[in-house]
Amino acid sequence: MRYAPAIVTIGIIAAFAAHGRIAQPAHYNDFADHSALSGIPHAGDVLSNAGFALVAIWGWLSLRPHRNSDPLRAGWPGYRLFLIGLLLTAFGSAFYHLAPDNGRLIWDRLPIALAGAGLLVGVRGDTRPGLRTDIEAIVLGLFAVVSVAWWVITDRHGADDLRPYLLLQLLPLVLIPLWQSIYRAPRADRAAFAAAMALYVLAKLAEVLDHEIANTLGFVSGHTLKHLLATAATAAIVWGLTRRISDGARRACE
Repeated sequence: MRYAPAIVTIGIIAAFAAHGRIAQPAHYNDFADHSALSGIPHAGDVLSNAGFALVAIWGWLSLRPHRNSDPLRAGWPGYRLFLIGLLLTAFGSAFYHLAPDNGRLIWDRLPIALAGAGLLVGVRGDTRPGLRTDIEAIVLGLFAVVSVAWWVITDRHGADDLRPYLLLQLLPLVLIPLWQSIYRAPRADRAAFAAAMALYVLAKLAEVLDHEIANTLGFVSGHTLKHLLATAATAAIVWGLTRRISDGARRACE
């Protein structure tokens, strides 16, 4: 059972390799949100990124003082990268949605990839107490950069390929519950991450149904809703970590 994560990861990579390149949809940058507020175009898609910054700041202020505590020490290098990526996502995504095109999309995807890499390292550290994850955070952070660079390079050669970037989107959804099951993570941790992953899946669904949701609801587009759901997912993760720290402090006082 302990080798299952490695086997699953290799299987996913092999499936991506066998599939061949995965191109970005032709009209990806054509979003449904055409609202404007105080001169800000696509205001819904732009301003809905503020939540990422708020969650990142909350997480940093709540978690960093406890980075050397037993409940957080092993996972902190990953969660630090996750929070930094989350903060950069707020600015990168807002910048992109002001005038969506592939040039600006780089600054949206790069911090998202960093956040995904950080989350993987953080949970791996959680489930393997005593494991030093500093090097893993650096390696996966570099892979996040390479995954976006690969898309940029292949796009400029007319055959864009999102597979490495999508791999970082998929692995947390698969490996996190697997790690938590194998290493018997506390029930509260599992609940927090399960809620986060469910919200993230809903966010991706809202992204796919961007125009349909906008046409149905009228007051909000699917992509704006995606930002709000993804913000809630990241908040669930931070909440779970803060609860773990408070539970650990309470047990230490008993």
